[in-house]
Amino acid sequence: MGRYVTFSIALAVVLAIGVWWTGPTGDEVATSAENASRTNGPMVDVVLPETLSANAEIGKLAYDAKCAVCHGANAAGQDGVAPPLVHKIYEPSHHGDAAFLLAAKNGVRAHHWRFGNMPPVEGVTDGDVKMIIVYVRELQRANGIN
Repeated sequence: MGRYVTFSIALAVVLAIGVWWTGPTGDEVATSAENASRTNGPMVDVVLPETLSANAEIGKLAYDAKCAVCHGANAAGQDGVAPPLVHKIYEPSHHGDAAFLLAAKNGVRAHHWRFGNMPPVEGVTDGDVKMIIVYVRELQRANGIN
């Protein structure tokens, strides 16, 4: 009977670890901004639209100033730094526009990728992020992500 009790306790511990562990957090990993000091290539090939809307052009300027350092040029991600935003994980039906607004404002705990937590983005307004979203969505559509 002692074997079964020991096995039950071991199984409970393994299950508890599986429930609580969601990946590295806090001091265990560098933030995306800290990782961005490394030089890494894009994670995906991004097809650029022939033209961008006026709002997407504004969004591109804001994206290049605030987001590209981590998420790479044209939202292609940077291997080892931050994920591509031109990826089906970020399609509108899974990550709506509000998710991007909240991520920029509050940061995001790592959950889809293992790059570490995303810190809040300093110095962007909700209006800036809305234009960035227009830009990213136009990139996504050009790459078959609707």
